[in-house]
Amino acid sequence: MANRRLAPASEQPASFAFSPENADWAKGQIEKYPEGRQASAVIPLLWKAQEQNGGWLPQKAIEAVAAELGMPHIRVLEVATFYTMFALEPVGRFWIQLCGTVPCDSCGARELKDYLHERLGAPGHVSADGNFSWLEVECLGACCNAPMAQINQDYYEDLTPDLLGTLMDDLAAGRPVKVGSQVGRTSSEPKGGADTLTDATLFDGSRVGAWRKRFEEHAADDTTSEGKSEAASSEQRAATDPKPAKPDAGRAAASSASDGPAQRSAGGEEPVKAGDKADAADATDSKAQPGHPTADAGATVARAEAAGAEAGTQSDLPRDEPPPQPLASGASDDLGPDDATPPPTAAKPRKTAPNPGAPKTEGN
Repeated sequence: MANRRLAPASEQPASFAFSPENADWAKGQIEKYPEGRQASAVIPLLWKAQEQNGGWLPQKAIEAVAAELGMPHIRVLEVATFYTMFALEPVGRFWIQLCGTVPCDSCGARELKDYLHERLGAPGHVSADGNFSWLEVECLGACCNAPMAQINQDYYEDLTPDLLGTLMDDLAAGRPVKVGSQVGRTSSEPKGGADTLTDATLFDGSRVGAWRKRFEEHAADDTTSEGKSEAASSEQRAATDPKPAKPDAGRAAASSASDGPAQRSAGGEEPVKAGDKADAADATDSKAQPGHPTADAGATVARAEAAGAEAGTQSDLPRDEPPPQPLASGASDDLGPDDATPPPTAAKPRKTAPNPGAPKTEGN
């Protein structure tokens, strides 16, 4: 990409002002936006200024647009330097904007750049006859027909160096040229023509009403003897082999809430049934009974956790012994309450080997 800089001072005009016709057009564009939002018209005004100035934007035109919209000059300059659709230097009569992004680059845009370099010179340079200048730009949105270029306001697609050269010769000579694909492609179809949806009746409107006609023909068939016999056969089959109705099939299963505590209380009854209370009070199946190993082991662990969680205290369990573990729920019932968790054993003093090099003292 070329640097986005203003043209040298030697090429800048001394002043710029919209023509009366373009000034009226600019006011119409500004009026499209609410009060205080006139800056939204900056791009169309810059485009019109470039068109009036022969295809490029001088510094005075940028300043004139800024004054028209009440914007700082730097804000309008930021827009003009960002979009490659605005030329900041003089251009030829035919300004070639060559797409150089990935789809076009993969399909031959590099060869087109080499051709333009050889024929016209560096980007931004105007040919000696004043007819051509070129610039590499970002994606122009015709990726299906890559490689392509925009010349003034028109797209030219499926280009090769030879086709581009012929196109430039015809433009310079004033001969008519074909806009769009240069290889006969229609729209963005494959080069060999469409290979899907080839039946024109799918999209030309000729099938409108086809379904209604089919239904009308089917209804007419029902009036014939064959249609009547088929209907009678269907009725007889339904009478002899009926299918069971399933009105709830596919519906979400919903349980009745009429016997809940809230509904019972609202009806003047006890919120909880007597049977439910009895079930909740039945402890015959509970394993957490006093004296049961599981209950005692759980109580031991709970006490140890409470002691360890108390702020400022430390466990008195020996550090060289593993902590007591609760028995599994399937432990033998022969164990008594005192056998569930073995008591911690006292730590044995560690014996150290004598150092033969140490000096002997009395008593050794």
